[in-house]
This record gives sequence, C-alpha cells and structure tokens, in this order.
Amino acid sequence: MRNLMAALLAGVVLVGAAVPSLAQEVVRVAGIDATRVVIAPPQSELARIIKTGLSTAYQDAAKDSRAYTQAQKLYFFYGARHFEPLWLQEGDNGKVSFAPSAEKIMAAFKASAAEGFRTSDYLTPELDLAAAGADPAKLAAVETAFSNAAVKYAQDIYGGRIAPTAVNSAWTITPKRINEAEMLVKLASSDDPAKIFADLEPKHAEFQRLKAALLKFDDSEAIDQVAIPDGKTLKLGMTDERVPLLRQRLGVAEPDVPETAGAAAAPDLTYDDALVAAVKAFQESLDLTADGVAGPATIAALNGGGTATKDDIIANMERWRWEPEEFGKFHVFVNLPEFRLRIMDDGKEAYTTRVVIGTTKHQTPVFSDEIEHIVVNPYWNVPASIATNEIKPHLLANPGYLAGQNMEMLSGGKVINASAIDWTSTNINKFHIRQRPGGGNALGRVKFLFPNQHDVYLHDTPSKSLFARSFRAYSHGCVRVENPMEFAGALVQHEAKISQASLEGLFGDREAWVNLDTHIPVHLSYFTLRIDEDGTIRSYGDVYGANKKLIALLNE
Repeated sequence: MRNLMAALLAGVVLVGAAVPSLAQEVVRVAGIDATRVVIAPPQSELARIIKTGLSTAYQDAAKDSRAYTQAQKLYFFYGARHFEPLWLQEGDNGKVSFAPSAEKIMAAFKASAAEGFRTSDYLTPELDLAAAGADPAKLAAVETAFSNAAVKYAQDIYGGRIAPTAVNSAWTITPKRINEAEMLVKLASSDDPAKIFADLEPKHAEFQRLKAALLKFDDSEAIDQVAIPDGKTLKLGMTDERVPLLRQRLGVAEPDVPETAGAAAAPDLTYDDALVAAVKAFQESLDLTADGVAGPATIAALNGGGTATKDDIIANMERWRWEPEEFGKFHVFVNLPEFRLRIMDDGKEAYTTRVVIGTTKHQTPVFSDEIEHIVVNPYWNVPASIATNEIKPHLLANPGYLAGQNMEMLSGGKVINASAIDWTSTNINKFHIRQRPGGGNALGRVKFLFPNQHDVYLHDTPSKSLFARSFRAYSHGCVRVENPMEFAGALVQHEAKISQASLEGLFGDREAWVNLDTHIPVHLSYFTLRIDEDGTIRSYGDVYGANKKLIALLNE
C-alpha cells in the first residue's frame, strides 16, 4: 500500500507543474491544425481503478446531458495526469487522508447554507474516507466523487443549480459554465479555495444584498403568510368574504360590532376607509397605483409580499446566478413582476417608467440582448398566431375587416385584396398581414428593436389606460412602454447624432429606421424580491408562477 500511495502522491505533486491541465494537444495534420485528446496510461493500481470508474461513468451517461459533459471532462482531465488523484495523501503512519486543499473545500461545503445551498448535495456519503479504508477501488471512488463535488459546488455558485429552461422553456438565458479541468487544478493548488468560490459569485449589488439578508434570516420569521383568494376587485363600501383576511394580512383592527342576543358578533365584511388607507400604504410601498382598490395585482403582491421567506430569497439568488456577469455600464433593465423598466447609467437610475408585459398565456420571455434600432412610425407585422386565431374569424364575418383596421395583406411583397379571397378554404398564413403606420397602430409611434428568436421588443401603444392599472400583464409578449418618447430620449442620451427631438421630427405616415451607433444591453428579468441599499426588501407578485416553480425545483 505504501508503494501504491507513493505513486498516488507523485501525481498530486505534479499538479501545476509538468502535468498538463487539459488532456488535449494541438497537432498539425496535412497542414491543418487539429486538436486531439491525450490520455496518459495509468502507472499504478489506484490510477487504473480511477480510469475504469471514470470511463464507465463517461460511457453510461446520456449524451448531451450535464452528467455526460462532466464525466467526459473529468475523464480527459485525469487522463492528462495518468489518472493519479488530487485529493488524497498518505501520512507517515501510512494512513490515507484528505489533502489540506480537500479539507478546506469541505469546510466550504459545510458552510454552503450561506449560499442558499444544501450541504448534503456536496458532502455526500461517497466522500466517507473512513469507510473506504485501504481498499484501492473505494479510494478511487472517493477521489472521483470529491472531484465531482468540487466541480458541482463551483458550477452551482457560478451559474446556479437549475437550468432556466426547466422553469420556462422560453427563458433563453445563456448558461454560464466554468472550465471544470482548470477549476480542479486551481482548487487543488490553492491555499484559499474559499476565495476562488467567492470570486465565482455574482457581483451584482442586489445578489450580495440577498445573500446578506439570507445570513441574517431567522427561521422564526418564516411564519405562514395569510393568503388572500382571488375574487372581484374590491372598492370602498363593497362587502366581501375576504375582507377579514385582508384586515389580518395588513394589521387593520376589526371595527367594533355590537353582539346580538345570545350570539357572537358576525365579522364585518365591509371594505371600509381604514382598509382602503392600509391598502394605499401597501401599494405605495411597492410603487403600485395607490388607489386603495384591491385588484388582481394588489392581491398578488399581498400574497407574495410581507416578510420574504427563506425560499423566496434563495430562489431570487438563483435567478441572479443566471444573469450575465456584467449588465453593461449603460443598460436597460426590465423586471417583469414589477411591471417596470429602468435605464441604469454607471450604477444609477437614469430613467424609469411603467410597462405592460405579456399575459400568462403569452408570457414575455426572460433573456438578455442589445437594442440596435429605433423604428419611428412602425408597421405592425401581425404574427401568424394572431392572424389565425384573431384576424381570420373577423375576415370570415366581414371580408372588409382589414381596411377598417388600417391593415393590408401582402403576397410576394405586393399588396392584394383580402376581401376577394374565400377564407373558408384558404390558409391565412400563406399571406403576410401588417398594420400601416398611424395613430391607431398597435405599436404606437415607435418601437425599440433587439433582434431575437422570440420576436419580442419594446414599443409604444395606443392603449394608454392599461398603465393606470396595478396589474399590467395584457400584451401578446412584447413590452409596452408608458412614456416611449421620454424613454427614447433617455436611451439615446449618449448618441451624438440622435435625440428625442430628432426622433419626434420623423413622425408621419412613413416607417423610419434609426440605427444606434452603440448597441445598448437590455435585460428582461424576473425578480420577485428587490432589495434597496438600506436593506429594505420589496416583494412583488409571482405573475407567471415562476418563483413558485423554481422553489419546488430547488427543494426536490
């Protein structure tokens, strides 16, 4: 065993020295550079066992899965170092133990609750060195299990535990991935692996505030929240069975009601002045329309508001891990549950306005892109789904419907007469329908384009009344902007040749494209918790149910 461990330790000493960090090398074949995988032969019994275990895991994993990718990279990595271990060492007494680097990493595992993680996800039974004893096969299993745990922990800190598409298939956030092989070398050779892990965390201020809130969280705070059922919109003077729950949720005292002979007083179900005042105060705290009316958005915010639970904090931390490392010094940030858009300039809010987002049926996706164009007097190109489900029924009832909507139909790029077509037997999606520029255009006067697979963008709207509502999920997926020209002016403030006035000077009946010299990052995000600099937590309704679904996935 001593000779076997000597060979094992030789591999550890070589980390960062002669052994390559990746099992690849560039070769020239027929004048073309190509990369080939280099697998060095094992030189000890333990190394041969490690190779066999890694090879089996690699071959058994489902292709295109994360397990397959991890197993492949581990196999290549260990193959570059003759499959000798990183994490085990032998003392003078011949006893095998974890190397100091491994002990420090396990200390990070034990403290993983501070990251919103479960310690048991990393300190698994497979890391039980005492149970392995001196059996080379069991030691090899401990070695590879430790590498897997270290890589998993680093990846979870950097890019999160759950794939965004597991929450919503339309959330096309580009996953952030570490280089597993390089990370293993870094961790094994570092005197301070905790710093390496800390460097992988999101640097966004709100993530750090959420983490601080989690560290201070007292489990006694996680009391059952009073849930308010959905129902009719409540206004002053109305009666409703939910009124006592609203009073309980908002801490409003029950009005004195005289008892009747022989019976306790029935609860007062009137939506009274005291309750209106409490609802107004709650709405103001979340920048909702402070009208004292308990509509869908206010009820949703009440059910998601108040004291945030530990699960809420952890789920929002997870979503910050999905976001790009840098948002850009000057960028647009749209938080869907908040129904609000902000322009951020060097960390400061330069402009903000309300927005309308997609309905629960036509949800606005979550992703990041860059605004490249501003289109003044835009055509509205009708999506195929709207043409089929909404426009064709109108054409069947009224062949002249398009003309009344300032729309036109095109075939082969030429305008045709839609009323001359028999729509009972014709597929409407053989044609292209668009709405001409004008005051009634569904996109209003201006749209802001960031070409993407969802065909989603920011735009004006003639339906201004929706912005006065607290709940603003009414679009087909695009984001409608309340004050689009003010937004445009703030958006182009760093453009030398474009201004709000120059854009307004293009108003008319002809579509005009304005290309930005500098593309502006735009982030459509989903955060049900926002934390101010002073630590105040603001909670918003889970409009698409995505927070609830993520919590369930994290707790599986």
